[in-house]
Amino acid sequence: MEKHYQLALTLVDGVGSIMFRQLINTMGSAENVFKARTDKLLKTPGVGKQIIDSLKDKTLLTKAENIWKESEKQQVKLCFSIDRDYPSRLKSLYDAPAILYFKGNGDLSALRTVGIVGTRQATEYGRKVTEDIVEQLKPYKVSIISGLAYGIDIIAHKAAIDQGIPTIGVMASGIDVVYPAAHKKYVEQMLDKGGVLSENPFGMKPIRNLFIARNRIIAGISDVNIVVESAEKGGALITADFANNYHHEVFAVPGSLDNKYSAGCHKLIKENKANIFTQTSDIIETMNWSIDGTGITKTTPIEQEIDLTQFTQEEGQVIAYLRIHGETQIDNLSWQTQIPVNRLASLLLNLEFQGIVKAMAGKKFGLKL
Repeated sequence: MEKHYQLALTLVDGVGSIMFRQLINTMGSAENVFKARTDKLLKTPGVGKQIIDSLKDKTLLTKAENIWKESEKQQVKLCFSIDRDYPSRLKSLYDAPAILYFKGNGDLSALRTVGIVGTRQATEYGRKVTEDIVEQLKPYKVSIISGLAYGIDIIAHKAAIDQGIPTIGVMASGIDVVYPAAHKKYVEQMLDKGGVLSENPFGMKPIRNLFIARNRIIAGISDVNIVVESAEKGGALITADFANNYHHEVFAVPGSLDNKYSAGCHKLIKENKANIFTQTSDIIETMNWSIDGTGITKTTPIEQEIDLTQFTQEEGQVIAYLRIHGETQIDNLSWQTQIPVNRLASLLLNLEFQGIVKAMAGKKFGLKL
């Protein structure tokens, strides 16, 4: 079964989200990847001994079959980045997770999504602001996204539950490992209209790098991200950085000058990395939302039109760089992507034929809107 091969491919050492798509695009299917000759695999950019050796591991398919059975048992949906029903907001991202584990009845491609994040050491001020935001957004048919952590995250989830708003918790662990465990009772309540989401296999314990990866999913799946409270360093600021890179709107809530958990918000505002939040109407006006649902969510035409899963790894690198940084000269693009100029010129010509890239004077290239 092709889906079992796709699942097995996500378990291969050295195969991340980009390589997953690259191999399937090159070989035609995940099954073909496992059955391909070594010499053919080695022609795929980025494939080396580590991946070749791992693909020979006969236990991978057995592990994949066991995971598939476990997902059916726990009513967890598996969604791959090459699937049509993969979350639309994530599908356009260069580093979209190869696989998502989802449990619940929520819509991962809901009309409007709002990420609310912040410190684990939430103050009473942060609590009230979070609850007010969620309550005031209810008429706009939003889904609330957060990370299930103590503090602002769980306050946002609980407020959504109380208001009857769909809310999705993005996990830094396997979908069966709720962290912190004290939030299991809230997860159970979230499943009816929302749910929980993870890119990690069953049983995975949360570790630091998984929290960072989790933050990129929150940023990517949310039309707008709101940092309610944050110290000068923290996961909420990482989420804001990801959101900025994805060209998604970011808001930060200002607070008292002597509150260290507002320092991060002030930093975002000062560095022009976030809009200042003064009232919920700031978000509504920026996103052009209306209560009847006719308002258009503010996303760039590039994000709407370009599905990066359809391109090779190097093409994806080029598109992703131009999306974030805008028009640039071919020499700089070569240096930034580490793609030799002669090969890059060929890639750009191919992308130009496809109507993705435009060539300009001075050897400059940019994305074609």
